[in-house]
Amino acid sequence: MRRRHTASASPYEAAIGFAGVRLGDRILVSGTAPVEPDGSSTPGGAERQAERCFAIIAEAIGQLGGRIDDVVRTRMYLTDPADADAVGRVHGRMFGSVRPAATMLVVAALLRPEWRVEIEAEAIVESDA
Repeated sequence: MRRRHTASASPYEAAIGFAGVRLGDRILVSGTAPVEPDGSSTPGGAERQAERCFAIIAEAIGQLGGRIDDVVRTRMYLTDPADADAVGRVHGRMFGSVRPAATMLVVAALLRPEWRVEIEAEAIVESDA
């Protein structure tokens, strides 16, 4: 099987060695932080940051031949349990009809102190011909 990768604006991607990856019918999107195209952090609260994370995820899945509707699993990492409703609302807007298996965890910290959320996704799509 051929492995394909996609990259984002994360300043950590090259140093740590991660990316979105498609292998066969699976697309796995690494922990996606609220990073703008210029590498800066998305300003604002958890809801705005979650919107940015999901935009990055949707773009990665699209670049690898999938659609947001192909997502079957998400994992959301929060630094404050008070942000659960805000992040959950964004998840609901993105996946209300898709309803992937979802996990939301509270963690002690993320790589940058201004990040309130980081999100992973997995999708299953038709195999390449």
